Amino acid sequence: MTMPAKESYEASPQRLEKTLKPHWVWAIALGSAIGWGAFILPSDWIGTAGPLGAMLGLAIGGALMIVVGVSYGFLARVFPVSGGAFAYTLVGFGRRHAYVCAWFMTLGYASIVALNASALGVLARHVVPQVAERGYLYTIAGWDVYFGEVAVATIALIAFAFLNVRGGGNSARLQFWMCVLMIGAIAIVLIGVVASPQGEPSHVEPLFSPDNTPIAGILAIVAIAPWAFIGFDNIPQAAEEFSFPASKAFRLIFWSLIVATLLYVAMILTTAVGAPWQEELAKNSVWMTADVVVGAMGTAGLVVLCIAAFMGIATGLNGFYMSSSRVLLAMGRAKMIPAVFAKVNPKYGTPSAGIWFVFGVCLIAPWFGRTALNWIVDMASIGFTFAFTYTCLCAFRMFTWTGREEHVPDSASTTRKLLAGLGVVVAVAFMILLLAPGSPAQLSTPSFIAMGVWVLIGIVFYVSRRKRSQEVSDEEVDLAVLGHARPEWAGLR
Repeated sequence: MTMPAKESYEASPQRLEKTLKPHWVWAIALGSAIGWGAFILPSDWIGTAGPLGAMLGLAIGGALMIVVGVSYGFLARVFPVSGGAFAYTLVGFGRRHAYVCAWFMTLGYASIVALNASALGVLARHVVPQVAERGYLYTIAGWDVYFGEVAVATIALIAFAFLNVRGGGNSARLQFWMCVLMIGAIAIVLIGVVASPQGEPSHVEPLFSPDNTPIAGILAIVAIAPWAFIGFDNIPQAAEEFSFPASKAFRLIFWSLIVATLLYVAMILTTAVGAPWQEELAKNSVWMTADVVVGAMGTAGLVVLCIAAFMGIATGLNGFYMSSSRVLLAMGRAKMIPAVFAKVNPKYGTPSAGIWFVFGVCLIAPWFGRTALNWIVDMASIGFTFAFTYTCLCAFRMFTWTGREEHVPDSASTTRKLLAGLGVVVAVAFMILLLAPGSPAQLSTPSFIAMGVWVLIGIVFYVSRRKRSQEVSDEEVDLAVLGHARPEWAGLR
């Protein structure tokens, strides 16, 4: 038996081309945040918190994400490279912490790719049941799984993998126009339902769910904010490919979060105002929002809603293929994972190995049906809270108090330092909401089991790669990931 050849290491790997325009990057963030959940889950959120509770919960969650976004915007300007929170954690806390952060980020990003692909199968069951509900396979947690819906999800995974491999600029341009179409369709549906004879303000009453206290209901919705708004993190992930100054990163983060919040609220209001929500929930409909829209606007409304939902799912698939492959690219550059992930496709200039890896992992999800989507949401939320925590901690260390010596331009700001510290508190609070026993947003048992398996795999993988990783010095890793030597002030090795 021959021993495998020693992996080669390139301290100055090929960088990605700077092809992304500002409005494309904004669309990558917005489209990634508004995925399948905005269209399929309003009934779940209303059932948990009531219409007003759901809208307040998501509005509060969006505001908290803006606080976290301050740190991301600053660090994206200082370190405009692929990897986002992975690169920032490497600078602030060293390679071991960076690995932990990236492992959970990969979980979160891949989860949402899988989530949107699976949701497309669910959408197909409502729109073209004669195709999606063909070939019954089995039932999981009360959900019948059909070969047709699995096939629809798999085709979507293949299509967007190919699109991302063939060029970041092509996928980003398409992302922008899909977002424009999605926003227009949501506006038409909202106006159509509100203006219809069935649209009554009294339908939103009671404002809060009688099954929970208002505070508990709102907190349960706030807890999903890391999953609901994570698309803004795709902006730092794409920083290496900006064709514009990275100083614009925070403005793009801010406006993507504002618009995402408005779109979430619009879909909740659409679902609640078109019919008495408690009566609709009692019907146990597969897609309550669609039923309400059809009742108010007829078949034409359903067509517009399906266009909006398809655009939301497609932009989520597209955006998170991009971000997950960039994290894997950065980890490959740091030699934490096989060197093939650090290579750039010679023809298209994209990290194709990472894209195909995510594709392979996500092929599993459609076989578990809609019930598994809730488990994936929980897992994704935990993954992102780790990234939030590390990023805000890193920014807090880098910001200095007003009047002190600046490490980099604009880093001496008491306001920004306090916001970075508040971001740490917000991230930890999200983690507590998801993990603490008795919390209204505590992870389900299947989610805990799945997360435990992921952690175990991460430990085994880290140990197996440790010897190879130690062959590379900290200085080489810094050069490979950051493109230059680490600044002396930037933190620990």
